[in-house]
Formats: sequence, structure tokens, C-alpha cells
Amino acid sequence: MFGNKKEIEELNQKILELEAQNKDLKYELDSYKWQMEEINKQEEEIRQLHQNTRKLKHDMRNHLMVMTSYINSGDYENARNYISEILDKLNAVRSYVETGNPLLNHILNDKLEVCRQEGIDVKADIGKASFEKMKGIDFSAVFSNAVDNAIEASRTEARKEIGISVYEKKGYDVISVKNRISKSVLDENPELKSTKADSEKHGFGVNQIKEIVESYSGMTDFYEEDGFFIVNMFIPK
Repeated sequence: MFGNKKEIEELNQKILELEAQNKDLKYELDSYKWQMEEINKQEEEIRQLHQNTRKLKHDMRNHLMVMTSYINSGDYENARNYISEILDKLNAVRSYVETGNPLLNHILNDKLEVCRQEGIDVKADIGKASFEKMKGIDFSAVFSNAVDNAIEASRTEARKEIGISVYEKKGYDVISVKNRISKSVLDENPELKSTKADSEKHGFGVNQIKEIVESYSGMTDFYEEDGFFIVNMFIPK
């Protein structure tokens, strides 16, 4: 018989440890691959934005010539209509927010574009916060889920308004996301459990947010104030 009971137990323990290490390494590798993909997406978005800006600048000269022609000929009605069309095109051009954090840049700009398309008013206040201890894939999960929940909830509200804040406070990196509500979410669902009735209102992703934040010894806070549902996430620096 190969080995005694103690040796077999030690071998089994070693196997479990190696499997755990392999799982951690795979997670790290997947995280780095995902971050690289996100950075590549961001670079492509910036390239496309610059290309659109150059095209707009080139077209503007022609637009000014057309408007000048209308005005010189006294055709003010067509001049006004032409200006209105140009303004509509300018409003449709996607702006780009630069935060200094490549991953946050990509996620935030992606969510801002969704809000713009759906007519949701967004106020973003991005301060200094490094989130150095968080893996990119975890940061993306908590930030994206919190904003996605706010977007989902806003779709059924008459006043579509979201606030996004990122800042440092007393040794913590903080993410705060809020959305306007017409009635209490916590009164109806104090534990924010996902059900068929409310799966589109703060159910999706809440447990994932809590688990990830707590894995970094952080804290989450869900509350309502001044007509807003608010989620705060505190990650130790």
C-alpha cells in the first residue's frame, strides 16, 4: 500500500492548495486579459472620436459658406433651418470624459452614452481615487452594476436623473451612484432581493456588489435621501 493515512492526507491537502493557486493565477490572467481588451476598446473610441472631430471641423468650413450665402441673399428662413440642422448634428456627437484612469474612462463613457441615448440626465463628479488594491475585473463589476441598476430604474421614472461620484474619503476610495425615484424602493424591498417584479429595479447585481466590496474588507451602504436611491461603496486604500 502506498504511504500511510497521514501522507495521503498531506498529498490531498497539497493538491487542494495547488488547485487553489491555479485558480487564483487563472483569475489574475483573465483579469489582465480583460483589462487589455478594455484599454484597446478605449483607444479605438478615442481614435474614432478624433476622426469625427476632424471631419466636423472640415465640414464646418463648408457649413459656414452655405450659411453666409443664405444670409447674403436675404434667405434668413433657410439660414435658420440650416443652423438648426447643424446644431442637431453637434448635439449627436459623442463627447469623451477623461478621468486619468483608463478603465474608468471606458466604463464611464460607455454608460454616459447609454444615458444620452435614453434621455437620462447625468451629473458626474470624478475626483481623486486610485482603487489600486482592486482587480480591474472587480472594479468593473461593482461600478458597472451600480450604474446599470440606476439606468434600469430610471427608465420607468418620469424624472430621469442619475448622479455618479468617485472620490477619496478617510482612507477609502468611494463610488457613489444615485438615481431619482418617485416612490421608496426600500419600503417595498428592504433587502433588495431580485424578483420577477423588481428584477429591473436594483435587484440585479446587488449581491455581487456586496460580495466583491466585502472581499476587499470594504463596506456598502444602500439608502434613500431627497428623492434619490443611493448606493455607496467604500474600498480601503
